[in-house]
Amino acid sequence: MANDRPSTLGELRASGYQVLSVRDEMRKNLIEGLRTGRDLFPGIEGYNDTVIPQIENAILSGQDMILLGERGQAKSRMIRSLTSLLDEWTPTIEGAEIPENPFAPISAQGRAIVEAEGDATPIRWVHRSDRYGEKLATPDITIADLIGEIDPIKVAEGRYLSDELTIHYGLIPRTNRGIFALNELPDLAERIQVGLLNVMEERDIQIRGHKVRLDLDVFVVATANPEDYTNRGRIITPLKDRYGAQIRTHYPTTIEAEVKIMEAEGAALSADGFSVTVPDYMAEIVAEISRLARRSPDVNQRSGVSVRASVANYESLLANALRRAIRLGEKDVVPRISDLPFVMPSLAGKVELDTVEEGRDAQVLERLIQGAVVAVFNRRCDVTDLDEIVQAFKSGLSVDTGEALSSGDYQRLLKDIPGLASGVQALTESTNPAVQAAAVEFVLEGLHLNKRLNKDTVGGQAARYRG
Repeated sequence: MANDRPSTLGELRASGYQVLSVRDEMRKNLIEGLRTGRDLFPGIEGYNDTVIPQIENAILSGQDMILLGERGQAKSRMIRSLTSLLDEWTPTIEGAEIPENPFAPISAQGRAIVEAEGDATPIRWVHRSDRYGEKLATPDITIADLIGEIDPIKVAEGRYLSDELTIHYGLIPRTNRGIFALNELPDLAERIQVGLLNVMEERDIQIRGHKVRLDLDVFVVATANPEDYTNRGRIITPLKDRYGAQIRTHYPTTIEAEVKIMEAEGAALSADGFSVTVPDYMAEIVAEISRLARRSPDVNQRSGVSVRASVANYESLLANALRRAIRLGEKDVVPRISDLPFVMPSLAGKVELDTVEEGRDAQVLERLIQGAVVAVFNRRCDVTDLDEIVQAFKSGLSVDTGEALSSGDYQRLLKDIPGLASGVQALTESTNPAVQAAAVEFVLEGLHLNKRLNKDTVGGQAARYRG
């Protein structure tokens, strides 16, 4: 922070600085961001035409909002990014328990400091990153957590219970002059929801008999799962009415958006001496697995299939490709079709299967993976263009593939199988043997899933393709 900022109330007043309300501050900065074309929500993919315009409208109209969506739809990230719409620094009263507008303190303590110090009241400048509060709603949350409680230490120091200064304020008052987020709102007990009503509308609170008027300046945002919010009646109607904007989030609507999220959020492989290359179709397959799971009758759609499933599967795919490269002494890390079975543990941990007989879990997950491979293959390849390969296998050819084979082994297949080289070239112009090995597996598996080749699984991790 610059050293020339006012350090006392008198200096602040003399500088002509104006303290805007949080809503006016966010509106001002949003308008400026829209005018200049600044990316207001960096790292958020797939919401430009749906969720983001609704959020911008809520901010322009000064409405508290609730984001409805299944898990893994970037609700928390969206809320946290709202702090970028606050001024970088804002002045508060030094020594006050809650952040106070120096020109209009709302707590007894803040008023007492200004009354005693006058223009010499010390000013503390707070960064926007410190003006955000968040709480996960759980059934054990109390009014004391969110709003406040009598502090027994202050009573022991000699203050009377009737003294407002005995109050220890909770999370919401301590986020005054900022943004407060309440995640999974339906899990909040009804009696606590009642306590939020006055905070959001009437701006007065009651703590152990104290009726304290606190004109809090807080932008209140909440998140909820639609199933809990709309169907189970777990939100009291008056509180639901307090939220001005109800915005529905969603999973990525395009493969491209899901792949961008995977690549941005996935943990990068940091292994010295290795070069990582991910063919477009392999990343697309991982994204397609999640998209198919979101439509599968075997997957519980109420719990959803988070984008975190795509990220975790992507990380597992790369990890096995790295493990293979280490084992085979290769420097190029390129995931192949034969690496896909190794995403099963991460996929199983991210989806909740529904009405599946015991022991069939692996079959359901395997069908999702196969469905993703054939969907991507049919988008990228025309089976009729690969007929020369099919005819070679019908003539009695058979080949072995698997994650244990080196890239050099696939170079021999390119020479031995008529039409395979041209099929690989249609997928990639790279001459890297590891990249070409991945393309070979993709072509052969795609033909198998289109019922043009037969396939025998050998030892669970290798495959033999034949006519």
